[in-house]
Amino acid sequence: MFLARPRHLAMVALSAVPLLVLTACGGAGTADQAGGAAPIDVPAAEADGPLDLSGVCPETVVLQQDWQPEAEHGAMYSLVGPDSTVDTEAKSVTGSLVAQGVDTGVDVEVRPGGPNVNFQPVPSLMYLDDSIMLGAVTTDAQITALADNPVVTVASQLTVSPQIVMWDPASHDGATTIEEAAAGGDPLVSAGDVFPRLLASQDIIEDAQIDLSYEGTPQRFVSDPAILQQGFATAEPYIYENEIPQWGKPVGYQLLSDVGYSVYPEALAVRADKVEENADCLAKLVPIMQQAQLDYLDDPEATNELIVDLVDQYQTGWTYSLGVADYSVQTMKDLDLVTDDPASGVFGRIDPDRMAEIVDTFGPILVDAGQIDSADIDPESLYTNEFTDDSISMGS
Repeated sequence: MFLARPRHLAMVALSAVPLLVLTACGGAGTADQAGGAAPIDVPAAEADGPLDLSGVCPETVVLQQDWQPEAEHGAMYSLVGPDSTVDTEAKSVTGSLVAQGVDTGVDVEVRPGGPNVNFQPVPSLMYLDDSIMLGAVTTDAQITALADNPVVTVASQLTVSPQIVMWDPASHDGATTIEEAAAGGDPLVSAGDVFPRLLASQDIIEDAQIDLSYEGTPQRFVSDPAILQQGFATAEPYIYENEIPQWGKPVGYQLLSDVGYSVYPEALAVRADKVEENADCLAKLVPIMQQAQLDYLDDPEATNELIVDLVDQYQTGWTYSLGVADYSVQTMKDLDLVTDDPASGVFGRIDPDRMAEIVDTFGPILVDAGQIDSADIDPESLYTNEFTDDSISMGS
């Protein structure tokens, strides 16, 4: 299966000191205003202009994420206007869809994934509920779902995957790469087998080192620092050094993208049978999503506060601090995880050659893993650049 995203569900303690503590929230209403701030008047978009979604998009544009609220999802959450309300039972936030400082004339609802949806893949959710306009779908998950729940990628948000393999430098002779850290034969602990199979296919690790027992807690890493473990460059290095007192020091890591994990992470996807039907909406919405990611990285403060507030209100056992959110944004910038498409210079555009490479690399791996029956996949069926605005780039 595709790589799951468990991070640090607050369920496990070491000795007498909790590694992670459940956040507290007063009251459990179903329509609380996010952050408790008073609504702010937002000017309306110019009628029939590029930011006016009324009449072409649904009255509420539903966006489905693949995991709990976090900064990697900042573009979606940045569109939620100051009049937002939170449904703590359904685990969603809804408000006016505000883009580039104007009210687009429709609402937006952002839904988290993971435990909030019983860990169902986003393509499955999109076929169960056709109100979902855009879902965040990583390419290997998209390929896995192709037979039963096909979706089409319409834009990327993160250009490069933030997924990493991490290790304790002191236990691995100061290793700086996955290959060096794995040379001693220690287990690589993960929740999914796609990237471990990729590493094994390149002889970076042995098959015997693959351990699929990761549960999203730091307990094993802290108690057995000889292991290697999955993680995200945008979270675990900060969390382990600053928020896990039983560790409290840097970890070593390498991006999986450095060793062939070339998927588009959490790309924006539409149900394959809904692309034509929603074309007029997507023609305006996709450029808004392109620009929203860039605007969020330029000014993330308010959105990060919303994300942390939602985590507090949802009360799922997921913990997320402003420190992690700020670190995530800076890391996305420092490691060039969000960049223009190198082939075209357009932010959010899908590169045909890269998509073909992804299919060539991951099709056989997913067949071997028993996730798909055939690697005979047309890369062009997985994406369209019809709706991206070629004038949007990080330099514009």
